[in-house]
Amino acid sequence: MPTPPHIPQIRLYQDWLKAEHGLHFDSYDALWRWSVSDLDAFWQSIWDYFKLQSPTPHSAVLADERMPGAQWFPGAQVNYARQVFRHVAPAHAAGFAALIGRNEKGQHSELSWPELRRQVASLALHLKAQGLQPGDRVAAYLPNIPEAMVAFLASVSLGCVWSICAPDMGTAAVLDRFRQIEPKVLIACDGVTYGGRDFDRTGVVAELCAALPSVQHLVVHENLGVPLDALDSIANKDHLARTLARNDAETAAFEPLWLPFDHPLWIVYSSGTTGLPKPIVHGHGGTLVVALALKVLHNDVGCSYHPNSWGERYHWYSSTGWVMWNAQMSGLLNGTTCCLFDGNPGGPKDRPDWTTLWRFGAELGVTFFGAGAAFFANCMKAGVDLAALPGLKTVRALGTTGSPLSEEAQRWGTEQFRRLRPTDDHPPPGRPKADAAPSGDSDPHAVGERGGDIWWCNISGGTDFAGAFIGGNRELPQVPGEMQCRLLGCAVEAWNEQGQPVVGEVGELVCTRPIPSMPLYFWGDEGHKRYLSSYFDMYPNVWRHGDWLKVTSAGGCIIYGRSDATINRHGLRMGTSELYSAVEALPEVLDSLVVDLEYLGRESWMPLFVVLREGAVLDDALRARLNGAIRTALSPRFVPDQIYPVAEIPRTLSGKKQELPIKKLLLGQPLEKVVNQDAMANPGCLGWYVALARERLGAAA
Repeated sequence: MPTPPHIPQIRLYQDWLKAEHGLHFDSYDALWRWSVSDLDAFWQSIWDYFKLQSPTPHSAVLADERMPGAQWFPGAQVNYARQVFRHVAPAHAAGFAALIGRNEKGQHSELSWPELRRQVASLALHLKAQGLQPGDRVAAYLPNIPEAMVAFLASVSLGCVWSICAPDMGTAAVLDRFRQIEPKVLIACDGVTYGGRDFDRTGVVAELCAALPSVQHLVVHENLGVPLDALDSIANKDHLARTLARNDAETAAFEPLWLPFDHPLWIVYSSGTTGLPKPIVHGHGGTLVVALALKVLHNDVGCSYHPNSWGERYHWYSSTGWVMWNAQMSGLLNGTTCCLFDGNPGGPKDRPDWTTLWRFGAELGVTFFGAGAAFFANCMKAGVDLAALPGLKTVRALGTTGSPLSEEAQRWGTEQFRRLRPTDDHPPPGRPKADAAPSGDSDPHAVGERGGDIWWCNISGGTDFAGAFIGGNRELPQVPGEMQCRLLGCAVEAWNEQGQPVVGEVGELVCTRPIPSMPLYFWGDEGHKRYLSSYFDMYPNVWRHGDWLKVTSAGGCIIYGRSDATINRHGLRMGTSELYSAVEALPEVLDSLVVDLEYLGRESWMPLFVVLREGAVLDDALRARLNGAIRTALSPRFVPDQIYPVAEIPRTLSGKKQELPIKKLLLGQPLEKVVNQDAMANPGCLGWYVALARERLGAAA
């Protein structure tokens, strides 16, 4: 039986606007302009469209429009967990799971919606018995497993403030974060599996408890089942399995607290190049309304029980240390089944396998498959053949973020899915195209499961506001290497050096009007000094995000990398992503990094660092090909002054290239002043760059 055509969620929303409010827009651009010019009407429409509930009415939508400090929906009461629990009965009645988890070892678990609710209530009552009150902090040291999401929902249902670090982070990095917020409870695992190896973390957990005097209670999740001898000295502790086992009248009657719209929800961290990570506080209400608008309207992720969504299974690979874990969890807000993979997406370290995550998606029937841009690039370079996994036919959207997705990687993925599920427009090799493919539906907005190319939902936003500025629209054309649009409610522009909006030119990404999920504040930030300096130092009362952006005349968007690590060669400014796209298209190059060293009174010096595939050698022929690729794709101006083969490119824990720290290091600043090594994924690689800096500085003396 053919799959019914899919009507995009953003089309359903626009139909509702027309039916309920008489609002009709001839184009997405017109809809977007309305959403950013009439913030009250737009965000009220989000509240109404998703039927958000409050026991008390709000007196306004945006009571005080200023940045920072905007006041949204004063008087309203919400709770993130309450919104999740609204879907227990209908989603369960429709036969859909809430959470599905699997790890590298193939261990599989599923939570039904009623079981999710019962476990959340059980743990919440346990935490309440420990004396937790609204505003107390609960810290977690857990991997990407269902238990982490249960722990989050239990904590925030009581009004506690949640914060999580991934177990691949060392003691110092975790303490840099948790010491700032003084948690009362720590929920931690005994260990993790990654890349085919088990890592005992009981020693780290013991160190965390010893260094965090605010922690009054430890809850241990036995993820590996290793001996817990290192935790014997901790008196007030319990096992997570026991705290989740309660099933009585009190758990059945449990309800999350109603909380003010701006009650703190969680604390996430954004690491700068120096100083402690910024502890960013987001609110229940702002996070909730922005997540629904992003997830449903722009990511086109529908409710599992909605007749238009075919039983949505949503997956976005992430560690718990990246805000995309929070984004994955937000699928629960509208009744979607969230599919979680815990482990290395590239398989065991000694036997790399870039089909690992794809096989997970195929076996679970995932409908939305998201990952970092680097994942898709690695799959392309590894020669992954998705046609060998017919289970992936359920995937109708690919999501990507974390860094700009190259045009080459997007074209590769599109072609893979053409081969996987050929249509009359894109037949398999040897079969001619049909003259006309039947639409199968009279609705001009309907999109069949197999109709057209796979849809790429490329988004760009940040931990900073737990959302996205730029993203997808199922109804707009796709241009490889571009994101489709600025998101509804996001007054995003590219500004030139004079602070004027530009189109078709690269400029600073700014947001000129507030968004509900912008930070409430930074924890412990006296006088909001760090908050102001992080986003409002260049343009008072205007959010400067720190990315280079170009808005095309058609409304598409291209991110060119961080604006503080840009390249300005001979008067021509360029973000680094274009150069990486050109260089990493060569099969010999696995990774790369470029910096532009600007000397006062001297010409700049621009080195390029490349990680080569095993067996490849940086000889004259490869240097010529690298330079030729840059010259052809960009300009002769951007041919590097020198190319260095390196073992690794320095990256943050969330996978971002450390361009600015390496630039500062090579300009002569000491290592400890330019980078927080505990916030890095591979700090061991820095020694080589330090040696190069010394060599360069010595030669220049």
